[in-house]
Amino acid sequence: MAQTGINATAAALLGLLHEGQMTGGQLMATAEEKLGRYWSMTRSQVYRELPALAEMGYVKLGKPGPRSSQPYAITPAGRRAFLRWLTDEPGRDTLRNSVALRIAFGDKQSAAQLRKLRDTAIDYHTEELARSRDQAREARKEGDEFGAAALEFAVGYHRAALTWLKNVPTK
Repeated sequence: MAQTGINATAAALLGLLHEGQMTGGQLMATAEEKLGRYWSMTRSQVYRELPALAEMGYVKLGKPGPRSSQPYAITPAGRRAFLRWLTDEPGRDTLRNSVALRIAFGDKQSAAQLRKLRDTAIDYHTEELARSRDQAREARKEGDEFGAAALEFAVGYHRAALTWLKNVPTK
């Protein structure tokens, strides 16, 4: 937890709400579009954080829309909390890779299982590398140098994953 009392997911939501009022579903879609190449959020995280942010006074609820969708808007206190969060020490990244975890237990799998795991991961990282490159290129064209810089992290991550996967033993 950051010194501001908000975690990175809550901060990401506040950052996205700088663009305007959004429902939880709209926040999920915007997060996937803008941040999804390098930062993931689950629907349950979003819907858990929004009421907590409202309780802290960082977001306010708007008038319910169709099918009882609830829009949220950032408050001045939310803007200040987000700016404070940006200056907090980021702490250590958490490294969790389900493919690496499965590879660690490779001695308990068949060669066919390991090849399928590796090949599926190679396909995924190849696709994500292309998407990340395209999105970074588009961000640069739009003059979003910071967005492009963050997307370059995703490009480097997928390149590194592909290099690693090519050397993973399959028995």
